[in-house]
Amino acid sequence: MSTHAKRERLLLADLLEAAGPEAPTLCEGWTARDLAAHVVLRERRPDASAGIVVGLLRDRMERVRSEFAAKPYEELIQLIRTGPPRFSPFSVKQVDEAANTVEFFVHAEDVRRAQPDWTARPLDRVFEDALWARLEKGARLLGRKAPVGLVLRRPDGQTVVAHRGTPVVTVTGGPGELTLFAFGRQDAAQVDLSGEADAVAKVRTASLGIL
Repeated sequence: MSTHAKRERLLLADLLEAAGPEAPTLCEGWTARDLAAHVVLRERRPDASAGIVVGLLRDRMERVRSEFAAKPYEELIQLIRTGPPRFSPFSVKQVDEAANTVEFFVHAEDVRRAQPDWTARPLDRVFEDALWARLEKGARLLGRKAPVGLVLRRPDGQTVVAHRGTPVVTVTGGPGELTLFAFGRQDAAQVDLSGEADAVAKVRTASLGIL
């Protein structure tokens, strides 16, 4: 497994373990156990995880996820730590890096920021640049449902257009915070929003993200 994805994987496992199975997460309706089951399903049952993007398969995916969630919590944590089986596409280093770096970062923050005493995690520049590179590539997909124009901006001035339109709302923050915002965690992301008040309010509650 690659450096970023492996680090984020182990951090996610540690956070899930420390939080406990019944801890809340930023994923609406999901406890830490539910989130852990989702991560394991995604890597170990591609036949069922297709339901993430294919609506007709969603019921089947939820059934399989419930089966994983019924396993001992410690077993789920260990499955996350050990990584995907050899037959999984995620066992390929390049796939792991491309698909899991952001996935695990976001889910780690789903656990961390749902706790009452959470603190922001400092990110090194190399990791910030890695997150920004992925955000540049995926911004249009993540922001496609924005009700107004949406621009994401780093503090150094680098920008990416997530959605074209008017009026325009500009969201400024570090790459990690912008990633969380673009993945629909607007309330938890530490960012500054500028634009018309009504447009800003719409962006705060917009359905952003992949789904």
